[in-house]
Amino acid sequence: MSIKKVGVIGAGTMGQGIAEMLASNGLDVYLIEISSERLIYGKEMIELSLDKQIEKWALTQAEKKSIFNRIQFGESYDGLKDCELVIETITEDLDSKKAVFEQLDRICGPDVILASNTSTLSLTELASVASRPERVIGLHFIYPVFKINMVEIVRGLKTSEDTFARTKFFVENVINKKGVMVFESPGFVTSRLICLFINEALHVLEEGVASAEDIDSAMRIGYSFQHGPFEMADRFGLDSVLAALERMFREYGELKYRPSIVLKKMVRAGHLGAKSGVGFFKYDKDGDRLL
Repeated sequence: MSIKKVGVIGAGTMGQGIAEMLASNGLDVYLIEISSERLIYGKEMIELSLDKQIEKWALTQAEKKSIFNRIQFGESYDGLKDCELVIETITEDLDSKKAVFEQLDRICGPDVILASNTSTLSLTELASVASRPERVIGLHFIYPVFKINMVEIVRGLKTSEDTFARTKFFVENVINKKGVMVFESPGFVTSRLICLFINEALHVLEEGVASAEDIDSAMRIGYSFQHGPFEMADRFGLDSVLAALERMFREYGELKYRPSIVLKKMVRAGHLGAKSGVGFFKYDKDGDRLL
């Protein structure tokens, strides 16, 4: 089955990036958000992202118009009825995601692939609310979606071979990204390793070994990271990093996943990183770091 139209649920940072990437690959996209305010914000941020690419001579105005016109914005699940694939990107809350999958199970046809962009939650548990759990799979995109040429394709306990094969073909031949097959495990590969990396950097900071700026510089320059661990955490969202570590701590029961107290303090203070304007570093309203 060819995939020509994709539904994306959630117009947050990941939803925006996924919708833009899909439209840039010639697919029709239906982006849904239950809040009209958040939907308008998501629309504005996608347009801003495209404008930035024009400024860098990566896009023309005509290409921007073509990409933007492929994205339909809405607040109703009814617009998902003619989608061949739906990707859920809402907040990392199990009950909220299960409610979404219950809705999708009622609305989408029996052959539609139901995917989640979750980074730590159980695909098997999400699939438990679906009448056909074999069509539920994980598509874990990495931020920034447009630049990262890799997707984790996550199989739940009941994900069928057909669903996996169709999803892998879509990832590698339609949106032209490298698909990495992962069997369900808390944090999968990328989130599990990168959150440990960030958490250990936080312990180094707590111990006074070096400043956040110097730790970032050491890893960025010394090991060719695009961002150091602290700017990376800021861009992921410190609340998201904290939530991922807490889930893995509960699932694995190992102390290495216990979140740093510094991270907890930052989140409690509302310093969530780029999305709040301040984290370990400061950012403008477009999410660009202020020096």
